[in-house]
Amino acid sequence: MILRIFKGVNNMKNKNLNGIMVIFLLLILMNLMPTINAEPTVMVTSFNLYPEVLMPGDDAELTITLTNTEVTATHTDTDYINSLPVDVMVDTISATIENVWITSDGDGSYSITAHDNYEDIGDLSPGSSISLSFKISVDENISQGLYYPIIRVDIEDYQDVKYPFPVRIDNKSLSIMSSDVPSKISVGGSTDISFNVINKRKNGVEGISIYSVGDSDLEFNPNAVFIGSLDSGNSEEVVVSLNPTDLGNKILSLNLSFLNGDNAHFEIINIPIEVGEVLDVAPIFTNIPISIKKGSSSRIGLEVYNAKTESITGVIITPITNATVIPSQYFIGAMDSDDVFSASFDLYTDMLDYGNNTIKFKVSYKQGSEYYETPTIDHSFRVISGEGTSYLPSTKDSDESNGFSGDILSMCIPILLLIIVIVIIIVLWKWKKGRKNQ
Repeated sequence: MILRIFKGVNNMKNKNLNGIMVIFLLLILMNLMPTINAEPTVMVTSFNLYPEVLMPGDDAELTITLTNTEVTATHTDTDYINSLPVDVMVDTISATIENVWITSDGDGSYSITAHDNYEDIGDLSPGSSISLSFKISVDENISQGLYYPIIRVDIEDYQDVKYPFPVRIDNKSLSIMSSDVPSKISVGGSTDISFNVINKRKNGVEGISIYSVGDSDLEFNPNAVFIGSLDSGNSEEVVVSLNPTDLGNKILSLNLSFLNGDNAHFEIINIPIEVGEVLDVAPIFTNIPISIKKGSSSRIGLEVYNAKTESITGVIITPITNATVIPSQYFIGAMDSDDVFSASFDLYTDMLDYGNNTIKFKVSYKQGSEYYETPTIDHSFRVISGEGTSYLPSTKDSDESNGFSGDILSMCIPILLLIIVIVIIIVLWKWKKGRKNQ
């Protein structure tokens, strides 16, 4: 019995000893297990340049993102020692960033440079990112083209990063193309003109505005036109009014300004315009008398045509003469662009002397808040003792020539009839005389 108890106690001691030995061996293996440090991988995972395309002399903002692409701090790998599989713990350490800067690029004479660098940024843990911004400047004399400055990242104890990024330089600008700009406009009233603003650049621009500079004889309404933004290759139509105050050859100078990013640019566009006596609102005769019998009356017909590109208001036709004319004014009112209105006046000769007389007409109107009068048109007629005549002219010059030829014809007809009668009498007399001689 005692022997059995002793054997049981001995077995328990052996089991405990075996367990202790197993634990001891595991501790030894853990101490002998190699620790592998994985190298962090730092990359430029994104960059953004604003504006996207630069002009010579521009500044830009470059924003980059640096990322430690190791996604976990540790992971388990399997290694073999003495042909036995052993679990090996691999520790990933953070990347210590010592400096970030940008090296320049250029055309050999002029360059693209960065004004900032970042020193001693510190550790970048696995899976984390950091964003940095740089001011980029372009020399104003650089040639257009594609350049590649280099982002440089110094990492302590590990491989440095070099990342070239593209910068495009384009010296194209905005332009103006005339769509409806007459070469000659009237000094009386305002004339609408239209043109297209075209973005020829490879990127969109903002803050586009247009205003007139230079010749003060061409009033520009409105004073300035704001377009806003315009994408690459797009255009915008602009309609403005010109109100010339003097005759002659003028230059309409337009300042076309815009922003490329935060960089202000402008272009001066010159458009030649001739200002003259263009009757874009004017009366024309449709029925006028050649002669009027003393004490009687005759009707004068006119038409008024609005050749302007916009409507006018308060249109009035006024006769100017010593004769009695009814009505004394003809009120038309508003006229849209391309409208035609007819008017007629009765001209009385009671107060006129015999012979040649003249009647004139003018048209007054308002465009916006401005008042205008057209140059007068006139026509001469005769006051006679007999019956008068009228005709329908096509133009003033043809009217006068037709009237003159009509007067000659009316005087020549009786003379021609008399000559014909005399010729007939002579022929009959000779015929009778010849028969008597036979």
